[in-house]
Amino acid sequence: MSRHAIERRALQLVVAIACLVPLSIGGISVVQGPVWLGGASVIPTDLDSQFRYVSGIFLGLGLAFVTCIPAIERKDARFRWLGLLVVAGGLARALSWATVGAPSTGHRLGLAMELGVVPLLMLWQARVARGRR
Repeated sequence: MSRHAIERRALQLVVAIACLVPLSIGGISVVQGPVWLGGASVIPTDLDSQFRYVSGIFLGLGLAFVTCIPAIERKDARFRWLGLLVVAGGLARALSWATVGAPSTGHRLGLAMELGVVPLLMLWQARVARGRR
């Protein structure tokens, strides 16, 4: 197996593992709403609706990333657009931290994924795509 093929397989595996986050958290959040996070057991209906809507987008984002895995070296534009959406969400989360205060540990880990791991995956995917050419 060539170095390029090994790197491609490694990227596919890492992206598949990373997809478990939006698929599981998004799915749980759509079904259960914000109550599963703890805190208030009574959530205003509009806040619950918005939380589930955003969770559905998060779930859909995970599914969209999954579609990149089979031919990841040829999914440049899709992978970049999806990554951009994640980074934009991370920047919004960082703004919340700066203006409202530090979120819980789970959300801090999300921020690390959004502004750290995903940009690195985008760079890796671009490298694998260049190796294909």
